[in-house]
Amino acid sequence: MNQVLLDLEPQRPETTAPAQAAAGAASCARTDEQVGFQIGWDHARHGLVPPPEWLEGTPLGQGWRAGKAVQGGRTMPAPWVTRQWLALRAQAWREGAAFDTEHLTAVRLARLHGARCPITRAALGGARGTPDAPVVERLDPARGYALDNVAVISLAASRARAGLSTLDALRRAHRLQAGEPADGGLDAAAWTRLAALRAFATPLPFHEAARLPLTVLPPPGVVLVNPVQRLQVLLTLQFGKPGWSNRTREIAQALPAHTARQDYHLFIGALAPRVVEAGSTPGAAGHQAALEDAWLHERVLRRWQHFVLSLGEAGVQALIEHIGSMGTRTVLRITGTAAVAPRTPRGDSRVLNGPGRAPACRSAAPRPVACP
Repeated sequence: MNQVLLDLEPQRPETTAPAQAAAGAASCARTDEQVGFQIGWDHARHGLVPPPEWLEGTPLGQGWRAGKAVQGGRTMPAPWVTRQWLALRAQAWREGAAFDTEHLTAVRLARLHGARCPITRAALGGARGTPDAPVVERLDPARGYALDNVAVISLAASRARAGLSTLDALRRAHRLQAGEPADGGLDAAAWTRLAALRAFATPLPFHEAARLPLTVLPPPGVVLVNPVQRLQVLLTLQFGKPGWSNRTREIAQALPAHTARQDYHLFIGALAPRVVEAGSTPGAAGHQAALEDAWLHERVLRRWQHFVLSLGEAGVQALIEHIGSMGTRTVLRITGTAAVAPRTPRGDSRVLNGPGRAPACRSAAPRPVACP
């Protein structure tokens, strides 16, 4: 698969008026028109034609025509990942959503693609419009397209989750477990995986996050916003490699009281038999699925909730920090899933590049504006 590192510093027309250059130096804010113009310009750079409905009377169409006039026949390669990246930027622009072009690059977008849908577990790769076709979804629709807020799932899962919150998905799972007919084409386990995935990027009250089973491990790039889920992932990943018994005992020493340690050991004792089952599952993907499925057992979830609710928010955060201080031996990985990763603060405007959002200036030098 050919991949290119895109030069995300836009090549702009050299005929931009001095007044526009001064305006670009005075403010880094990019308007909806400027974003659309740049997307069209980048299509022209790669010799691609945007969808016909976006060409007439739109900033995107203006940018494409301007880019064609300046670039002429000189274009850059356009492998599949570049085409998908540009299509995703155009989709974000059409939706009025921010797009983090600094961190969500074409190459990083390619790394988000897995072999299977994390929700349905069906193999990805179907033709466009088919249920197994891969699509890039925002986990939290209230936020823009950022590296820590997107995942590649199947079209079937995308359609099922449309308009539903984390708790909506969890309620559907409970109804199916109670014997109601299938809803939205997903079974109960898939609905719980959808709820967990959605919650990774959605801030929840402590008691609500504690109710969620970890039926899916975070896909590459996703950073968890709820501390309870971060602790869930950290503890689950201890079982990803041999030596988990010693590691889990070492973690227990950080707990503040005997009762907390007892609750912790009861939880580990409920999860450990599932680890034996996971060990007999061939392949990394099968092992990960077995660890995720362990959270479908009612006893595991009950022991987890009892432990984490008695520990409290402050105790959860303290335990996360302690595990982090223990070194890399406790931060394990399964198929690219990281237990803990740094997260850009929600108020940090550097990752935003879309309508009404102001990315930080990289340089104080005057730069022309790519908008007519």
